[in-house]
Amino acid sequence: MIKGWDELVFLLKFDIIYITMALKRKVKEEFIDRPVVMVGLMGAGKTSVGRALARRLGIPFVDSDKEIEAAAGCSVVDIFAMYGEEEFRRVEQRVIERLLDTPPALKVISTGEGAFITPAVREMVLERALSVWLRADLDLLVRRTESRDTRPQLLNADSRKILGQLIDERYKIYALADIMVETHDESLRKTLGKVLRAIEDYSNKQEKE
Repeated sequence: MIKGWDELVFLLKFDIIYITMALKRKVKEEFIDRPVVMVGLMGAGKTSVGRALARRLGIPFVDSDKEIEAAAGCSVVDIFAMYGEEEFRRVEQRVIERLLDTPPALKVISTGEGAFITPAVREMVLERALSVWLRADLDLLVRRTESRDTRPQLLNADSRKILGQLIDERYKIYALADIMVETHDESLRKTLGKVLRAIEDYSNKQEKE
């Protein structure tokens, strides 16, 4: 028998935690059987949405750019400046391969905008992970990146022009991802909901085939 308000609140909190954990297990068991790799242009929301997705599923989140910086001991911008994009892509490929190979198998990996464009990385991701492309329009990408100084391609350049060129060049390649989710100027919660529904729909479709 419940003796007081504090005990009732405690029991309600316990029930919420238990239900949340059960839902996370259900989602993982039914829909996620491999790493989830977020792809898309800078400003699309790969890191923020990827981190929120990992939190919702109760699995680790990893940012491949951060892993590259940790391995190199300097920023992505510095790597580009000192060694060039070609060398950066080689390092990026090795790091993503390591992330896919390293336990736990279930995790969310956010990748840089050029990773999925590299044929070897794309082949690896399509074969061993579930790829999710966050597709955003030019205006949204410009607004989200205009105050950042962490993307080498946009430093000291016309960001709208560069991003427009990247859209023309790369969207047809991002379209090879397993899942595409349109993201707009909306809340993180709304985008996360769309990603979760897209993953569920994709999993259900795969089961029927």
